[in-house]
Amino acid sequence: MITQLSIRDAAVRRGGRLLFEGVALELAAGEACALTGPNGSGKTSLLRAVAGLVRLEAGDVAFGALDPADARGSGLHLVGHADGLKASRTAREELSFWTRWCGGGEAAVREAADALELTALLDLEVRRLSAGQRRRLALARMLAAPRPLWLLDEPLSPLDARWREGFGALMQRHLDGGGLILAAVHDPLPIATRNLELAA
Repeated sequence: MITQLSIRDAAVRRGGRLLFEGVALELAAGEACALTGPNGSGKTSLLRAVAGLVRLEAGDVAFGALDPADARGSGLHLVGHADGLKASRTAREELSFWTRWCGGGEAAVREAADALELTALLDLEVRRLSAGQRRRLALARMLAAPRPLWLLDEPLSPLDARWREGFGALMQRHLDGGGLILAAVHDPLPIATRNLELAA
């Protein structure tokens, strides 16, 4: 289980442009970090590098003593700015698919749907959901198949004030249980965080 995230002297280059260099962060169980900076500063790229989807030009990412491939394979969730949902599936099919993919079961699907008030929407096609409902559906898979490290890209952007507060409570519960959160944001998160700013 991931209890530590270490980013050391990290640099990423995309499309021939150096997005950032010398980035460092130590995050322990129960801690959250807000990743800030202007558009184009590399916030999304850093999240994807932690997840192993973008190659670092320099530096490294470590998960304590865990093998990085094992940690990434079973220890983290990445929810991108785009929700990554298949529009033609029902909300139930989509949540069930991702929950099974991540190792959860049907009972966990029901519990996650209840927690994010999606139960009445499960038989609707994803295309019929509002942007906020789709975001809640994308976030629900983190509850249905729990993993310690949450990597979130603008998680609150399509949510209304009520659900920003509600998801804040779920994030705090995750931290209280020993989880870790690294979130790229423009607006402050409704939980206590450390801050890592990337320059443009």
